[in-house]
Amino acid sequence: MSSSYFHRDNCRLCGSRNVELVIPFKPSAIADDYVHADRLNEKQEAYPMDLYLCNDCKHTQLLDVVNPALLFRNYTYVTSVSLGLIDHFRKVSEKLISRFSPGPQSLVVEIGSNDGTLLRFFKEKGVKVLGIDPATEIARKTTESGIETIPDFFTSKIATEILKTHGHASIFIANNVFAHADNLGDITDGIRMLLAPDGVFVFEVSYMVDIVDKMIWDTIFHEHLCFHAIHPFVNFFRLHGMELFDVERIPTKGGSIRGYAQLAGGPRKVEPIVGELLALEDKIAFGKPETFRAYGDRINATKTALLDLLAKLRSQGKTVAGYGASATVTTLLHHFELGGKLDFIVDDNPVKQGTYSPGQHIPVLPPSALAERKPDYVVILAWIYAEPIMKKNQAYIDQGGHFIIPNPEVKVI
Repeated sequence: MSSSYFHRDNCRLCGSRNVELVIPFKPSAIADDYVHADRLNEKQEAYPMDLYLCNDCKHTQLLDVVNPALLFRNYTYVTSVSLGLIDHFRKVSEKLISRFSPGPQSLVVEIGSNDGTLLRFFKEKGVKVLGIDPATEIARKTTESGIETIPDFFTSKIATEILKTHGHASIFIANNVFAHADNLGDITDGIRMLLAPDGVFVFEVSYMVDIVDKMIWDTIFHEHLCFHAIHPFVNFFRLHGMELFDVERIPTKGGSIRGYAQLAGGPRKVEPIVGELLALEDKIAFGKPETFRAYGDRINATKTALLDLLAKLRSQGKTVAGYGASATVTTLLHHFELGGKLDFIVDDNPVKQGTYSPGQHIPVLPPSALAERKPDYVVILAWIYAEPIMKKNQAYIDQGGHFIIPNPEVKVI
């Protein structure tokens, strides 16, 4: 046990202690804690990262909770560097403005607002906006850029203060926050408090059905405590005086849902898609321990195939690098035990270049290293972006290089 994390013994959504370990993952360093050379002698602790299922409400989650201050206070990821997210959020803003018609006196609040990318689109349409984000430096810069951002974690206490200073919210947004937070009950109570009587809470989270179906298991890391499905959400919102009334399946992060909730007894009818997804989850035995154990077996079979391939290449004297230095990459590196099997990693993000991977300390270089060092093979660790990565680095292939896609099945390109 470490003072920097704790293990909870009950479900984060319904409070039940009827929780069961369904997929054991290798312990991992904090996913986005890429270090510079001056920290190479510092031991980065590897924290447990096992996946549990609540047998009562069917929610899947990590029960080992790393101190959020370690994860988010010095957060470096910004929305504007992620492939396609700026355009995604522009379309989201247009959709919400069209559907819910916020006027000049309306307030749009976003928690986990990061660099204000989404809120900026609302502000450009003349709508009042407010962001809340615990990454203090990002919040400071975003406020200076014109998007007021409270540098803190959102709680029901902060909701009370916002209500006094800004009034009720017509639209309250949380993109991926419901994956990150341990205190979801208190957060949801704060959302309920801030929502106008006809207000709407809009949130995006990865959909556990897609995570399983498409093998997007590397999205499991300490910042992501929850992996959501519709059954647990319906029950959870009911417990907190709210109602899930609509859901969209969207392609973000390999497969996500955009949910819409209102105050209990609100003006909007529950759309048929909610019942349809409930039926889907029942049909595929989602929420049963054996479903997730079979998923764990698939993951480990892929691991074995990749390690066998790398061992063969290494025995032939081939050089192997990696591509991608994101948070999901850390999960893949640790669970697949790739430390010592890659000579270096390249990444497009200048912030990551010149750093070393969390825990395993693999050097991260700019993509130009592919032409300079000419590795025989490159494992696309950020495999969900394999197509744009290979297209962008066609010259490496033309010069005789090979890409390896490690997931959902091992392929050599």
